[in-house]
Amino acid sequence: MLLTKYSHSCVRLEQEGSVLVIDPGTFSEVEEALEGAAAVLITHEHPDHIAVDRVVAVLAANPTMALWAPPAVADPVVEGLSDAAGERVHAVAGGEEFTAGGFRVRTFGGQHALIHPLIPVIANVGFLVEESLYHPGDSLIVPDGIAVGTLLVPLHAPWSKLAEVVDFVASVRAPRAFQIHDALLNEAGLGIVEGHVTRLGARYGTSFRHLAVRESADV
Repeated sequence: MLLTKYSHSCVRLEQEGSVLVIDPGTFSEVEEALEGAAAVLITHEHPDHIAVDRVVAVLAANPTMALWAPPAVADPVVEGLSDAAGERVHAVAGGEEFTAGGFRVRTFGGQHALIHPLIPVIANVGFLVEESLYHPGDSLIVPDGIAVGTLLVPLHAPWSKLAEVVDFVASVRAPRAFQIHDALLNEAGLGIVEGHVTRLGARYGTSFRHLAVRESADV
């Protein structure tokens, strides 16, 4: 697969002429990432992971595009579409398997990481694509029963700390890792966090590489 990084948690995957996009949110280049996509995966309902109005507009304009997401995302997307277009929206939870735009997908987890005890926990689904690439969304759930080839690492969030991020990388032990969820870090913060992830992840066999926006890598 060819992976292209977009801003924050949005990535685009291309394989044999088909395109799959994960988490085109408000911090991302939504329309550019979704151009020609056959399928869209959304990990959870927060706007930095789905720009609902913009995604609905692209779905309405592309009659072959389908979307998979937790019910709290799928329901409002369906409401914004015609009945016929709404049939292309699928609600998913953890522990499922399906094919999206020609890509084999498995789901893991089920809930968003805790932000604060006073903030309700919402649904979050991590996606494993082609038994190789893992996008955890806003969670640090380690997928069980699978050797991950490429890990997308949420570097920074209101719900995380560096120790947890490093432990996540060490636990998954993927040979390759790239960053996601990085829009809230300035250049100095990004350097510090990525430095630790690179150095400590290497002890567990993970080679971390920073991808610039629109930069691509074979995975």
